Amino acid sequence: MTHSNLPPIESFGSGSYLPSDVTVLLDIVDKTTVADVPVSEKEALIQSGQRHYSDMLTLEQAPSAMHDQLYKQALDQGAPRTATDIANLAFTLHHIFNDKVNSEHPLILVSLVRAGLPVGVLLQRALKDANRTYHLPSQHYGISIIRDRGLDSIALQLILDKYPDSPIVFVDGWTGKGAIYQELARSLEPFNDSTHANYNNFFHQGTDIIPLLTLADPAGMAWLAASTDDWLIPSGLLNSTVSGLISRSLYTDPESGLHRSVFYDNLVESDNSLAFIDTIDTLRQSLAMTTRLLARFEHPRYQTADLIDTLADQYKITNRNRIKPTIAEATRAILRRDPEQVLLASADHPDTRLLRHLCAQRNIEITVLGDKILPYQAITIIKQRTAHI
Repeated sequence: MTHSNLPPIESFGSGSYLPSDVTVLLDIVDKTTVADVPVSEKEALIQSGQRHYSDMLTLEQAPSAMHDQLYKQALDQGAPRTATDIANLAFTLHHIFNDKVNSEHPLILVSLVRAGLPVGVLLQRALKDANRTYHLPSQHYGISIIRDRGLDSIALQLILDKYPDSPIVFVDGWTGKGAIYQELARSLEPFNDSTHANYNNFFHQGTDIIPLLTLADPAGMAWLAASTDDWLIPSGLLNSTVSGLISRSLYTDPESGLHRSVFYDNLVESDNSLAFIDTIDTLRQSLAMTTRLLARFEHPRYQTADLIDTLADQYKITNRNRIKPTIAEATRAILRRDPEQVLLASADHPDTRLLRHLCAQRNIEITVLGDKILPYQAITIIKQRTAHI
């Protein structure tokens, strides 16, 4: 498939979100066309370098009753903070872009599939709220970004063709080690030239400033974030069932078309995507708080690079992808990967209660390291795997 014969941008779907919430620029393929690779086999193939993670998929199953209960507890605990953070992010975006965008040239939110999608949808709803001072013309798209392979260049070009004069802000859920920031920076490098026709779409804050927004930024990589805390972001506990029923993206060569994804129509009854958005958005609308302007950073601070190096050395880890920092990533790794052990900053931090419960249930070793792993509250170490040829 060439760029010229792709369907128009308006014809793409929104997963299980509302069409007004997001347009997801992915090639949705049937589940039966994707090989369902067991976790242990996938881990071995990835770690041995025989296959890239974006060439395989382990098809998701419905969350267990316990998993769903853990998510609901996290939502009860984290919904007020999420709503407050979204309001502050929207207020800050309004402050930056109010005199630079209009209905013809709106702000373009580009969420990185998948963890960015719930945050992007919440921001889109906040910016569209005419009853708030931070109301701002905006459009929201979801596109794929893959470690080692970059942004989906075809999807990005579709957005640039549609909105050649609009500023673009990329949205993700959180920063872990900062790998996705690095991938984003590499993908945008060709545009980082003031003579490039699309320079102002991306580098509206200045040369070399990558416009990445996150809900949480413990790694110190984002241009704009609600906080640098590592906390229990509720959407971090689920996969497709809080991300529009969309699978992790699969790589497609740009000559062949868009990155691919599976839509889990079999998980509709387990889907929390819209319920999560509605819960947070209703809370945001009821907030009586005064919104505050958030700090912006022109360059990454690389706050945790030395810590990751130290851990890799201490635990004899050559493949850094086996290190999963942040409560969200550590919990996801427990739920869908093969963990070796979990490192905690505190034995009794309330935000790691669910993680500790899962470790006890699966008999996973926990090591409390105190402030040695701060700003992270939790880190999961994935087991070393060897591929059998």
